[in-house]
Amino acid sequence: MVETDDKKFMKRCLELASKAEGLTYPNPMVGCVIVNNRTIIGEGFHLKSGGPHAEVIAIGSVSDKSKLKTSTLYVNLEPCSHYGKTPPCADFIISFGIPRIVIGTLDTSDNVSGEGALKLKNAGCDVLTGVLEKECRSLNRRFFTYNEKKRPYITLKWAQSADGYLDVFRSENHNVGPNWITGKPERVLVHKWRASEKAVLIGAETARKDSPKLTVREWSGNNPLKIILSSSGFFGNNPDGNESTGKTIVFTHKMGTMLPNALKVKLDEKLPSSGQVTEYLYKQGIQSLFIEGGAKVLEHFIASGFWDEARVFTGKKFFHDGIKAPSLKGTLLSTTTFSDSFLEIFSNNSS
Repeated sequence: MVETDDKKFMKRCLELASKAEGLTYPNPMVGCVIVNNRTIIGEGFHLKSGGPHAEVIAIGSVSDKSKLKTSTLYVNLEPCSHYGKTPPCADFIISFGIPRIVIGTLDTSDNVSGEGALKLKNAGCDVLTGVLEKECRSLNRRFFTYNEKKRPYITLKWAQSADGYLDVFRSENHNVGPNWITGKPERVLVHKWRASEKAVLIGAETARKDSPKLTVREWSGNNPLKIILSSSGFFGNNPDGNESTGKTIVFTHKMGTMLPNALKVKLDEKLPSSGQVTEYLYKQGIQSLFIEGGAKVLEHFIASGFWDEARVFTGKKFFHDGIKAPSLKGTLLSTTTFSDSFLEIFSNNSS
């Protein structure tokens, strides 16, 4: 099938938008392309909140502004119609007399919700929506989940042995540190993933055993907010486990946590922790949550249905016994093979 121009140029919008993954919070990722006689004459993408939007950058990049009156503007998300940190993009587009606007998907947030497209239509623009809509929504799945479901987009991640264990059983005297299942490329990839998320969560047992920094030190980007879920609030006597790298929140049933400099949030023991955590994060404007374990934490979020995506590495090592990996029912989206493992990504169609 021959690809239409509209789809071709919308794919370019998505390519541009994705360059700023993890950098635009709380704004979505947006790319914009301006086409005249089937040739791109301007393009741009939104880089960070408070900065110019993609449409403004793309229009600004056009050297001959007179061509805008016979051009088509492509954008993967509906142009904004309200005054925020910047003026409305819909008004800016209208001021240049661009006659045709192609939009990947409507913005369902309360601030826009179709008003941008309507404003363009009322100004006489020919507006087409829904071009590569599935792909456009997928790119900004965190933004859409936050605004539509009133909670963060939740991604689970774990690595399991060839026979389905997260870890071997460890005695109290076992040296603290991770038991690596995957290789270096996979660990770099995980750091890239962290850079795309606003918060990363582990359980207290993982904090005690592995003392993970949960940073993006193998990648370029922002470190996510560190969250620890601990019923007891006890982190052991390991000094590394009691240090926090950057801002940390501890959700606990008991407020006597030993972790210094952390914000403590008390949980109601009568209610599921998953719902309380996600509700708190939503109110704090956190659009995405990356959960790295351990087993009890992962199983809790799976059982309560609070997950959207799961990324599961399976290594080549056999543990024969140990801590069993979680099981979940989801739709397999992709499989990637590495030298030391393979990665499966699942979606939760019932979330």
